[in-house]
This record gives sequence, C-alpha cells and structure tokens, in this order.
Amino acid sequence: MFIELIGVFFAGIAMAGVVMLINRVTGNRLPRWLVPVAAGAAMIGTTISNEYSWFDRTAGNLPDGLEIAQTVENQSFYRPWTYAYPFVQRFVAVDTGTMRTNPALPDQRMVTLYFFGRWSPINSGPVIFDCADARRADLIDGAEFSTDGALPDDAWRRVAPDDPVLQTTCKAA
Repeated sequence: MFIELIGVFFAGIAMAGVVMLINRVTGNRLPRWLVPVAAGAAMIGTTISNEYSWFDRTAGNLPDGLEIAQTVENQSFYRPWTYAYPFVQRFVAVDTGTMRTNPALPDQRMVTLYFFGRWSPINSGPVIFDCADARRADLIDGAEFSTDGALPDDAWRRVAPDDPVLQTTCKAA
C-alpha cells in the first residue's frame, strides 16, 4: 500500500513536470491552473490503474497448485466508472497441490482455501468438500473425526452444486 502511494505521488510530480516543460517550450502560453490539474489527473489515473491491475498482478504471482475458484467484482457509487467496468476486489483460491483424500471416503476432499482481498491480509483455512452431496465443512475451529475419518452431520453445511469453489475442488482430484 505504501509503495503504491509513493507511485501515485511520483506520477503526479512527473505529469506536473511534463506540463511545465510543455509550457516552457510553448513560451508560457498554457494557463497556470493546468499544472495542478494535470498532476491531479495523473494521480487519479494511476490510482484507477492500480485498482484494475491488482487482480492480474496477484493472480499472476500465485504459486503452482493454487487455482482461482471465485472472484468478487466491485461496483460503487463514488466510482461511477465501475458500473461500466467493475474490477475484481477479492477472490478465493483453492490449494489443489496439497489436497488430501481419505480412501474410506472417496468423495471427500480436504483443501486449504486462500482468501485474497484488495487492501486486506491473506486469510486461509482448511475445508472438507463432499463432492457427492454438495456440502462443505469448515475446519477452522477444529473438528471431531470418527474412527473412519468421517465428520458428524452437524459439521456440514449445504452448498449449491454449481458453487465455483466446490466445482474447482472436485474437478482437481
């Protein structure tokens, strides 16, 4: 965040310098207000560019084995351009590289989900998905397993069969 703030300030300073140079070359014919307006426009443009490129930069740097399962786009009234072109503000990635299965329960898969968000720390947690019954059990607070490795029924919650995180987990095995 701090690096991006520094980048925004440098973009403003650079644009102000370019406009001042153009003004000097044209014999000081440009209006005086153009330098701060151009600097402000460059700073706003840089900020918007950073917002829209965050997802691509972050997704491009994910290690092997992490698959993006779901993205959440943002639209807000104080950014009217987002209604025409929303940007990805957060996403969920499934760690398919460390997926575990239990031979006694072949339809269940245990994975770690990573939750990425713009201006948010990365959160993660283990989850078990039951591909046959379209349900999931979050293991963040721990879980009680039976002797055959099954979870009790109250640990599960239903998800839609077309849930993107469920689909990504189940197709990876």
